[in-house]
Amino acid sequence: MLTIAGMIWISSVFLQGDKTSEEFLLESLNSHIIKFNFIGNDIGYYRIFMPEFFGEEIFVQILDTKNNVIAEQGIHTKMSVGYFDYTKGGEYSLKITNISEKAINLKVELGDTNSQNMIPSGVIVLVGSLIIIITSYIKLKNYKIAHPDENIS
Repeated sequence: MLTIAGMIWISSVFLQGDKTSEEFLLESLNSHIIKFNFIGNDIGYYRIFMPEFFGEEIFVQILDTKNNVIAEQGIHTKMSVGYFDYTKGGEYSLKITNISEKAINLKVELGDTNSQNMIPSGVIVLVGSLIIIITSYIKLKNYKIAHPDENIS
């Protein structure tokens, strides 16, 4: 029960994090930038979904407040999720470049994971998991398999 409660708590904390999302058509060899204002220091994420995926490829860069690249990735799957650390607040950018020859329809989400608030719920999941492991060990330790007597005439 503790593990399930902790997982539900983690999910609700994640869903309460700030985020922005956009849906757009990105033409071949063009770029699109999504900006988001992060507060403090934490872990940010982006989720990119291509509903009509036919092997296209895009290139993604995360730019900090001074337009320095802090993360980059080539994406050639229908959906991709990436995470990055930010150490100070400010406006960060997600730059998406279409490097394929066809236009691509994209659904993009950029936001904060709110991971600092997940620590108490993570501890609850850990305690619940340890209880499951310990009780399973105790039950298996005392479990005996019945063997038929070999010398029965």
